[in-house]
Amino acid sequence: MRYGQGVALVLAAGALWSLMGLMLRQIEDATVWQILFWRSVGVVPVLFAFTIWTSGGRPFQSIRRIGIAGTVGAFGLVFAFAGAIYAIQSTTVANAVFLFTASPFVAAVLGWILLGERVGGWTWAAIGLAVFGMYLMVREGLELGALHGNLAALLSAAGFGAFSVALRWGKVGDMLPVSMLGAVFSVIVAGAVLTLQGQPIRVSTWDMGVAVVMGMGILALGMVAYTLGSKVIPAAQLTLLSLIEVLLAPIWVFVLLGETASAATFIGGGVLLAAVALNAVMGARGPRAQGVAETP
Repeated sequence: MRYGQGVALVLAAGALWSLMGLMLRQIEDATVWQILFWRSVGVVPVLFAFTIWTSGGRPFQSIRRIGIAGTVGAFGLVFAFAGAIYAIQSTTVANAVFLFTASPFVAAVLGWILLGERVGGWTWAAIGLAVFGMYLMVREGLELGALHGNLAALLSAAGFGAFSVALRWGKVGDMLPVSMLGAVFSVIVAGAVLTLQGQPIRVSTWDMGVAVVMGMGILALGMVAYTLGSKVIPAAQLTLLSLIEVLLAPIWVFVLLGETASAATFIGGGVLLAAVALNAVMGARGPRAQGVAETP
């Protein structure tokens, strides 16, 4: 694969993921756990089929190879997926997706604490800038009664950060089997929670269809495109290219649904994006300033 093809695939992945908020706005009655269940049902067959292809017809061997670290990372994705759904349902799409971009910084701090990875001075500066941007948005959420949605978005970022650190801990090179296992765990956890709460797993045909399409056509295909493209693109550039998701997501809901966000959201989000860009640019300059690439 050529570099230009890799860029196109990563941009396509970001564009697909940016539709997630718009799709979640089409859900009529399904709860967070019902959406997570059916969306994950859509993810599993697509990623399993891709794993069959990349493993030369030996998917279970590829899955076993991820080990304990991959299993831990897959559990991190359960929190990431559930938190993202709750966040978008509880606050504006703009607020949620801006906060999702905190995941590289969560990964940097977790890697420093758990793995002893060195965090460069520029990354610490970017983390401080990101925390300030997040403060601006979370403070407004407290005033507007959307604090739970903001906290869920940060939980989602933490889940993706844990996913990233687990892959580095186990030196897991293939992200797709871990992502597929995360979807399997999501089905199991969501089904268990619904059963314990006495809620039905089955939802309306419309909500089920929207959730499954989200899983198959947006989340899973985006992961496949991102994984293929990432093989020829440096990590710091991946972080910058993946910001297309954050830039497009608020546009879709504004143009098609008329949903907008406050000035504080865009100011805080702008500060957070500047921190991500700073970390990526300095990371591209060499190991001394290397940051942590964002996980999709």
